[in-house]
Amino acid sequence: MDDIKSLYPKTHVSRRGFVAATSIGAGFALAVQPIQAQTVITTDASGLAAGDAQIPTPNGAIYGYYAHPAAGGPFATVVVIQEVFGVHEHIKDVVRRFAKAGYFAVAPDLHGRQGDTTKAANIQEILAIVGKVPDAQVYTDIDSAVAWAKASGKGDTNRLGVTGFCWGGRMSGMYTAHNPAVKAASPFYGPLIRPATELQPKNPIDVVTQIKIPVLAFYGAADQGIPNDTVEKMRAELKAKGVAGSEIILYPDTPHGFHADYRPSYRADKAKDAWDKMLAYFKSRGVA
Repeated sequence: MDDIKSLYPKTHVSRRGFVAATSIGAGFALAVQPIQAQTVITTDASGLAAGDAQIPTPNGAIYGYYAHPAAGGPFATVVVIQEVFGVHEHIKDVVRRFAKAGYFAVAPDLHGRQGDTTKAANIQEILAIVGKVPDAQVYTDIDSAVAWAKASGKGDTNRLGVTGFCWGGRMSGMYTAHNPAVKAASPFYGPLIRPATELQPKNPIDVVTQIKIPVLAFYGAADQGIPNDTVEKMRAELKAKGVAGSEIILYPDTPHGFHADYRPSYRADKAKDAWDKMLAYFKSRGVA
């Protein structure tokens, strides 16, 4: 996973420093302190049912965060797949944003068995945890989160979408290949080609023929960790072997993490454009 290290600064914040951080940083991953407070989007839970969940899986319960409109339902379901930083406040806020748009959204903690990435002090510690997470485990845990959403009576998993950011962007594509029930998939800047490992043996570009729906993905042309040529290779594979209608949007002069409003990489115009395009795409796929 050495290539992923270039996506993140070498940060280190002591736990004492974390406790002393401003209140805006509460709930965010330790490794991303200090938070860019002036750009953080805060979505309240008014009109929503939202909170923590224990999601049963074949290998024991895992933590998750969910939100959906308080009244009505069942609602189209979206799985939000976390960044390497875990299910921290930004991911929870994204879940609430989906709920405000009328969805049942859930973000299962997909690293928890290997360690708490929200409490890791730097990216090196995080990558040590994430490198131990088998793709097969992730598929099972997301399957379980989808089943949990359905069992709640509030999630309509016949209208199932998936999105994710960086590590979660990669897993969005991988999970879409795994689960033919996914009706819409919109990854954000997920690595497409990187060295395979025993636990993570394939890349999104390797599973294109298993993806049965058109996907909409977003990347930044100034991403220091995901070369533009790998994005172009994925485009070519989707055109040659994938489903017609797939689209990859590559924003000029835009860095990795442009949707992460709590980090310096945030680009408000690109983030809004991508969010609006994603919601329109979900609607066009019947996930609304």
